[in-house]
Amino acid sequence: MSYEELNHKERKEIWFLDSGCSNYMSGNKEWFLNLDVQFRQTIKLGNNSMMVVIGKGNIRMQVNGITQLISEVYYIPELKNNLLNIG
Repeated sequence: MSYEELNHKERKEIWFLDSGCSNYMSGNKEWFLNLDVQFRQTIKLGNNSMMVVIGKGNIRMQVNGITQLISEVYYIPELKNNLLNIG
């Protein structure tokens, strides 16, 4: 499980492929094409810390010149690393 201290100020534009996470997650609100801010949930990370999901939506990303739509991505403002579920 990927974890980075909360006091780190810069948000990375890197996605970690994580076989241990159960959902796609990002803390970068600007990347969302649409965001359902009514969606709320609490998640537990691999280090047993808890974070609050304050929205869910779709993100468009470009990989090797091909545009991909990632759907049902959790928006977690405190998250410093973006996670893609590959499990």
